[in-house]
Amino acid sequence: MHTETLIATAKALLADGKGLLAMDESTTTCNKRFASVGISQTVEARRAYRELIVTTPNLGECISGAILYDETIRQATTAGQAFVKVLQDANIIPGIKVDAGAKDLAGHPGEKLTEGLDGLRGRLQEYAQLGARFAKWRGVIAISDTLPSPACIDANAHALALYAALCQEAGLVPIVEPEVLMDGANTLERCRQVTAEVLHAVFDQLHVQGVTLEAMILKPNMVLPGLHCATQETPDEVADATVRTLRRVVPAAVPGVAFLSGGQSAQLASARLNAMHVRFKSQLPWALTFSFSRAIQQPALEIWRGNDAQRVPAQQALLHRARCNVAALRGEYDEGMERS
Repeated sequence: MHTETLIATAKALLADGKGLLAMDESTTTCNKRFASVGISQTVEARRAYRELIVTTPNLGECISGAILYDETIRQATTAGQAFVKVLQDANIIPGIKVDAGAKDLAGHPGEKLTEGLDGLRGRLQEYAQLGARFAKWRGVIAISDTLPSPACIDANAHALALYAALCQEAGLVPIVEPEVLMDGANTLERCRQVTAEVLHAVFDQLHVQGVTLEAMILKPNMVLPGLHCATQETPDEVADATVRTLRRVVPAAVPGVAFLSGGQSAQLASARLNAMHVRFKSQLPWALTFSFSRAIQQPALEIWRGNDAQRVPAQQALLHRARCNVAALRGEYDEGMERS
């Protein structure tokens, strides 16, 4: 069921050297970001901010798909046009975050399991009716010298695979997001080991659940040193470790890999993505793109700060970051773009 349509949607999300915009922050996460820049934490403020994003002129030149949150997919502009329709008119495919967040994993302190499978079949059907054509589910993997545990890896891989199967049943392309967190003190090598182990487990479970690989997109972390690691490798070294790991683990049948930004600065995320394409583009069996949130949105949020008079400069900053990342997909990003 739906296989050819799903494959076509996956290809469209990866076509034309564009990337994905993750604007699916939960209400809690969005409110925290608003609080950090002095914006009121209200439904209307969130709606206004998301209207700013979806109505950014020329955004469709850089963005092929936008991941929405449950609140957002039901919202409209002040003129009454549904956000889904605004995106469609801009040639941007609407998607939806469907997990219910990461909760403490019983018996495993410091580790999380993403919930949300209960009732997911019905929710996916509703989201498809609202206009979504793809979905996203995030598994969160903490990393240290002793973490993650096999239990955490297996439980999250199993949940990701069940979610992906339900998506394809409902006619939605699943974005499978196993995120090895970057907020610790781990080395790049430790991240490489854990990322490989996690991805092995995820693809094993996707196979067990009968997920069509050609009709999904992988959204992994880059292989990075933790933010508090004393050694911070260069973009070229990050590119080497990341691509080497993915080529050993990700099947060629998968049409594309769309990296999460995971707390990287906007400039570093672009530089690292650029290095991958400069060094490896002709050697990759799948498209390599971005599915960034903060690394595209944060500069715009800091300019807007809830002030409609700053709407246009904020949109210009958003589009600039999107264009920087599109340049990175061509291997043409450099620091000079940040001064232009």
